[in-house]
Amino acid sequence: MKKKLFIFSNEKIYFSSNKFFCDNIDLKSTPEGLNKKYEIYLLGRKSNKKRSHQIKLKNIKIFSNIFSYLSEVIKTSKDKHDSKYLIISITPYTFLVSLFLKFKGQTPVVYLRSDGYGEYKAILGRLGTFVYHFMFTIVCSISNLISCRDYILRGKKGKIVFPSQIDTTWLRKPKSLDIKNLKLLYVGRIRVEKGIFSLVELIKNKHDITLTIVGGEKHTSYNISQSNVKIHLTQNNKTKLIKFYDDHNIFILPSYTEGHPMVLLEALARRRPVVVFDEIKHVVGDKKGIFITKRNFSNLLETLKHIKKNYKKIQIEMRKNKLPTYKDFIEKFAKSI
Repeated sequence: MKKKLFIFSNEKIYFSSNKFFCDNIDLKSTPEGLNKKYEIYLLGRKSNKKRSHQIKLKNIKIFSNIFSYLSEVIKTSKDKHDSKYLIISITPYTFLVSLFLKFKGQTPVVYLRSDGYGEYKAILGRLGTFVYHFMFTIVCSISNLISCRDYILRGKKGKIVFPSQIDTTWLRKPKSLDIKNLKLLYVGRIRVEKGIFSLVELIKNKHDITLTIVGGEKHTSYNISQSNVKIHLTQNNKTKLIKFYDDHNIFILPSYTEGHPMVLLEALARRRPVVVFDEIKHVVGDKKGIFITKRNFSNLLETLKHIKKNYKKIQIEMRKNKLPTYKDFIEKFAKSI
């Protein structure tokens, strides 16, 4: 009989026709993968907006406010059948969840996917750093930690995993593409901390550079009306998503903070050179085909021109990359729990 694994998330989940949907692909794929090892119970926040990815799990509960959420946390913490408790990321919601679990005699596992210090600073400024530090310090003292990067742990003890969505489909021979024009692609949420608005501003009125954004939400306006920028909805069809990568020649990740971005691995799997800004230069590691630039147009243009001039040579180098797979990630994650 499988052990129960209760997963607590701050992500918003949409319910319709007896199905649950989310926008964050990690909230779908990680619990689904762990479902082969554990009996999964996923708890999240209720969304009134339609979301893109269907979560294929039997046991999902969503809550419209913190009080109903914490009430369910108390109920689950009474389970005495050797259950385990996994919290995804540190937010005000999950911070309270960790406190309630500890109060009920449970020690949760907290999965840190990105640097909360950077994210909260991007959203709230210096105040955000203090807010996150307060939550981080307490959560780390009452939990076991898993992260995708050493630096995210800030010296705390924890296990390291390597998130990935890569499978044999992603690793098929990529489409050959000439780089006559600079066709940039960004896949991800349209949020301030993701740096996408600063990128849009950088390429404003640059008609020789186009940017395609894949990550829009239905019925949402982003106040982006530039002729060289197109926004598409979040894509949950793997074949269509791969086509977006194959139809563009450079992938750009403008985030102010990232842990282990899976879109970067997707771009490398399709042998599309990647541009990141120096705030997240740590994501490069030993991977070929990733280029760092400063957050100004002159440096960005210089980097793009270098990639264009050496495109074929860069793609040949990228063949040397050894990318983590989804299967390997789930196996190690389950063992780390």
